[in-house]
Amino acid sequence: MPKIRRPSHAHSWYTGEGDALDAEINKWKAAVTPLPGLPARAIIGPHAGYSYCGHVMAHAYAHINPANFKRVFLLGPSHHVFSRKCLLSSQTHYETPLGSMEIDQEVYAQLRDSGKFDSMSQDVDEDEHSLELHTPYIVHTMRGRDFKLVPIMVGALTTDAEAAYGSLLGPYLDDPANLFVVSSDFCHWGSRFSYTFYDKSQGQIWESIKWLDETGMKIIESAEPSKFASYLEQYKNTICGRHPIGVFLNMLQHSSLRHRISFTKYDQSSKCTTPSHSSVSYAAAVVTVVE
Repeated sequence: MPKIRRPSHAHSWYTGEGDALDAEINKWKAAVTPLPGLPARAIIGPHAGYSYCGHVMAHAYAHINPANFKRVFLLGPSHHVFSRKCLLSSQTHYETPLGSMEIDQEVYAQLRDSGKFDSMSQDVDEDEHSLELHTPYIVHTMRGRDFKLVPIMVGALTTDAEAAYGSLLGPYLDDPANLFVVSSDFCHWGSRFSYTFYDKSQGQIWESIKWLDETGMKIIESAEPSKFASYLEQYKNTICGRHPIGVFLNMLQHSSLRHRISFTKYDQSSKCTTPSHSSVSYAAAVVTVVE
């Protein structure tokens, strides 16, 4: 009997009505002009409420050709449960308002055999929004295709652990039937996030935040995990998906293919101008294979 992970954040973080959600995603994707030469093999995208970041997500998903893929790996951070490992779902299917996705138990068995993965309970799984917020976009993008999902919750990893998981997952990048989705918001700024870095030389607070994020984005585009780790050490930027991004950057080091990371969109939930303000930043990136 199927074990279903329910869409527990529908009706709050995004609409739970299938037709309305479908129309909303259609609208956002239609507003994107895909960049030439960017058929995605992986993407980075945010996971906040769709009213804040749904339009940014479209700038990643619009570059995916669903006909290319049979499997979608989804890597997202853990916001509520502390672990020094990556975790796999205990369910068999992820349900969304747009349809259901079956988890690839064959790949899950391979990952479990490594001894490096723990399992999430259904409650932990359903409490985590970083994975769920991508699932309607995945179903919408892959609609009509026969594919399976490989959801992975990434814990609070050390840089050595990021490298180890990158080594383990990197060879999956070589299979052209595999798509990777990396879930991450960028800077969470304000006293409520305990992060108020401000470089006044960059202009207003929101401009300093943009500079800080874009500095990190350029380093991510360099695809060098050690440089990203040094950036985080220096600025402590509150990129909530820093560990999934770190794992992915290490994966690139263990693929036989060459990849290019290109950021395609950036936005902020609001433009902070005083210390009492707060904001969250969102970015979309597309990862392609370099021939």
